[in-house]
Amino acid sequence: MERITKGFASHRRLQILFLLKEEPELSVLEIADHLKIGYKNIAEHIRKMSLAGLLAKRHEGAAVRHKLTSRAEAILKFCRTLE
Repeated sequence: MERITKGFASHRRLQILFLLKEEPELSVLEIADHLKIGYKNIAEHIRKMSLAGLLAKRHEGAAVRHKLTSRAEAILKFCRTLE
């Protein structure tokens, strides 16, 4: 439970989740460009989110595409109830 909670317990990670909800299958570089954040910073957030089971990865040549898992979808739904 702690690993899952830590996977979205950051405003940056929530930004990533909401971005991937709107634009699925983005690479780390594309996410960094959208959010105007450094590549290494985004890569670390993505790693933690993947460990928490919030993101699924798909390899496309040299690029890795990321999309939300059903767990992440449920978390976003929960977050919207708090707004």
